[in-house]
Amino acid sequence: MTPSSPAPPTRPRTTAGSWIRSVGSWIRSAPGTYIWLTALFVTTVIVHQMSPHFEEDFLRQRSTNIHELSHDPVRVLIVSALWIDSGRWFPYAVLYTVFHAPAERWLGTLRWLAIVIAAHVLASLVSEGILAWAIRHGHVPETAANTLDIGVSYALAGVVAVLTYHVPQPWRYVYLFAVFVFYGIPLIVGPTFTDVGHSTAVLIGLACYPLTRSRHRTKTRPAQ
Repeated sequence: MTPSSPAPPTRPRTTAGSWIRSVGSWIRSAPGTYIWLTALFVTTVIVHQMSPHFEEDFLRQRSTNIHELSHDPVRVLIVSALWIDSGRWFPYAVLYTVFHAPAERWLGTLRWLAIVIAAHVLASLVSEGILAWAIRHGHVPETAANTLDIGVSYALAGVVAVLTYHVPQPWRYVYLFAVFVFYGIPLIVGPTFTDVGHSTAVLIGLACYPLTRSRHRTKTRPAQ
């Protein structure tokens, strides 16, 4: 009898190819999130090529400050969501994957986008409106009308808040408490107009509950 040949080694279940396919599937399931994130990567690379002085002036012209909003509100509300003033893209890639992508997968791209736009636009207008009131009454100098207010944090705060309705009971209340603590403490300790904007975006996200209602319903089978 001839000795039997050894059995071929079994392939591991998790391979690089399957991992890449899983990542690709996740990205395709939240197209809006990752198209936006790609745009932010491109604009961040552009910003890194600028001198510090030119960068500040460049971003200020794309900022939702009082001066720019009074001249061209639609333009700055759109372009301000395409730039990051910190110049650090990777933390946003993590935050988008943790919050934006699950929200888009859960709600669908259109509902997710509606919440993003509502939080970004309304929180920007409310925070700058309060700042304008403070300037008018002499609480802050008039130069604050040109304050740099750019980025995607208001939209992120709104999405973080609306995800409350996606968290199962009883952890939903723990999550909501953490959201209030994270965004509420800066507003209490030493509020700035951006803290007002973040808190406003959280309330807007929570007010978007009607957009989540159909996602809570379960289909019932008709009686036989």
